Amino acid sequence: MTGSDTDAGPRRLRLRLLVLGGTRFLGRAIVDAALERGHEVTLFNRGTTNPGLFGSEVEKIRGDRTEDLSGLHGHSWDAVVDVAGYYPADVARSVEAVRASTGRYLFISSVSVYADQSVPQVEGSAVARLTDPEDRRPESYGARKAACEVIVQDALDQRATVIRPGLIVGPHDSTDRFSYWPRRISQGGEVLAPGAPGDPLQFIDVRDLAGFVLRLAEEDCSGTYNATGKVVTFESFLATCQRACGSGSRLIWVASERLLAAGLDPWMGVPLWISAPGWEAANRVDITRALAAGLEFRPLGQTIHAAMQGPAPAVLSDFSTERERELLTTA
Repeated sequence: MTGSDTDAGPRRLRLRLLVLGGTRFLGRAIVDAALERGHEVTLFNRGTTNPGLFGSEVEKIRGDRTEDLSGLHGHSWDAVVDVAGYYPADVARSVEAVRASTGRYLFISSVSVYADQSVPQVEGSAVARLTDPEDRRPESYGARKAACEVIVQDALDQRATVIRPGLIVGPHDSTDRFSYWPRRISQGGEVLAPGAPGDPLQFIDVRDLAGFVLRLAEEDCSGTYNATGKVVTFESFLATCQRACGSGSRLIWVASERLLAAGLDPWMGVPLWISAPGWEAANRVDITRALAAGLEFRPLGQTIHAAMQGPAPAVLSDFSTERERELLTTA
């Protein structure tokens, strides 16, 4: 099942919503937005991450989707949002636990499912195949997500919605892959800019993605949607960072070939920089269907300001100030 396979019905103003996960990054943003929109929210998780988050505003059911989902029995919801489905066996258990008690199952997948990342991808393009159900290697992430999609679609049919985000950024991101740039540019001086000014970037503010997920739930939309941002150039992104930071920094562009020759990892050896063979279109994902379904974006400056105001990320890039200086010296 791909695309928008059924017409959306009238918007439902108050949903009984179950979120599997719901206390980290995207799940947290979805719950925040759902409460703001007046929905009734239940969380199902182990209670180990931010257990006090949301207080009494939401119902909390404790359990572990890998082995015990009995806490979900006897309940019913208008929609289930699965933000933490990474392994097919876990998703199969979750789907079986709620398939008779929910109107819609929204599965958060990834644009990494596509088999060929060298060309721009649309929702009907071929996806990666998981040959070993027990494969948990990082490189099988896309294939695992694709296998999870199939489980949801086969079990729920027209009640299934698959959302494929690209790079998600914004408040409560535990990594610095986005926030590195406004933080670095605000420091001023010469800033290493990777690749070429016209290289494409695509990312989506977690709050915009959360709003889109809820819109699909509210309008009871079926289908599959690529959900990432509009393509911008690296140069325009960094220029927006400079304006937002009021920075007099000076960008020094270092070609991808020189960065690779210097031994930098082609996967974000510099944050947001991708120069891996076979992934030339990773930042050119087609989002036509999502835009038609109501995906909207806040101004980039708002996302940049949020990145600067938040706490320091827990997972930092290996691209150190010393490494930047070394590369600029030889540029």
